[in-house]
Amino acid sequence: MFLKSLLVALLVPPFGFVTLALAALLLPRGHLRLRRILLGISVGGLVVLGMPVVADRLLDGLETDLPSTLPVSAPPGAIVVLGAEIRRTSADPPVVVGRLSLERLATAAKLQRKTGLPVLVSGGTLQKDLPSIADVMAESMRDDFRVPVQWREERSQTTWENAQFSADILKQAGITSVYVVTHSWHMKRALLAFRGTGLTVTPAPTPPDRRDGAILDDFLPRASTWNVSYFALHEWIGNAWYAFR
Repeated sequence: MFLKSLLVALLVPPFGFVTLALAALLLPRGHLRLRRILLGISVGGLVVLGMPVVADRLLDGLETDLPSTLPVSAPPGAIVVLGAEIRRTSADPPVVVGRLSLERLATAAKLQRKTGLPVLVSGGTLQKDLPSIADVMAESMRDDFRVPVQWREERSQTTWENAQFSADILKQAGITSVYVVTHSWHMKRALLAFRGTGLTVTPAPTPPDRRDGAILDDFLPRASTWNVSYFALHEWIGNAWYAFR
C-alpha cells in the first residue's frame, strides 16, 4: 500500500512534473537538448495545472451527468459515507476527520435528517497507531452532527474496497439499495466500484467544487490550485482503471 501511495505521489501531476524535471537534471551532459525539452514540459505543465480555469475544466467532466433520480422499485434503505482522510492534532481528541471527510459527513448528516435512514461509514486503518477512518468518522457524526452510525466498515484501503466491504455488511442486513455520499468529483469512480456489488446505488454527492464561468484572475497560476488539479487527475486515472476492472 505504501509503495502504491509513493508511486501515485511521485507520478501523478502536478508533482509528476517535478519528478520529470528531476529526471531531466540527472541526464548525462550529452543530452542537453532533451534536458531542455523535459524541463520546458515540466515548467509548462506546472503553470497550466496551477490555473483555476484549467482545474475547473478537469473537474467539469467528473461532476456533471451524475444520475439523480431515485429507483422507484428499490428505494434506498441506508446511507453509505465513503471516508477520505483523518489528521492528527495536538489537542483532544488526538485524531479528527480531515476537511474532505468532514464535508462528506455534513452532506450525509443532512440527508439522514431528511430521510431517517441508518448510516454506514466506510474507511480502514491507514497505519497501526491510528484508529480506522470509519471509527473517527462515526465519532464525528455522533459528536459534531448528533447523528448515530449504524455500521462501521473498517477494513477498506481503497474506493473499490469501500464498495465491496460495505456491500457485504449491508446485504447481511437485508439492504440492497443505498445512497452513497462522497465528493462530486469522486462519485463516478465510486459508482464504478459499486457496479458489481449487487447494490442499487443513488448518488448523494457533496456540492460541486467547480465554478461556472471564468474571470481573468482564473488564468493566473496559484499554488493552491495544484491540489485541485491533482484530485481531478487522480480521479480521471482512477476512473479509467476501474472501468476495466
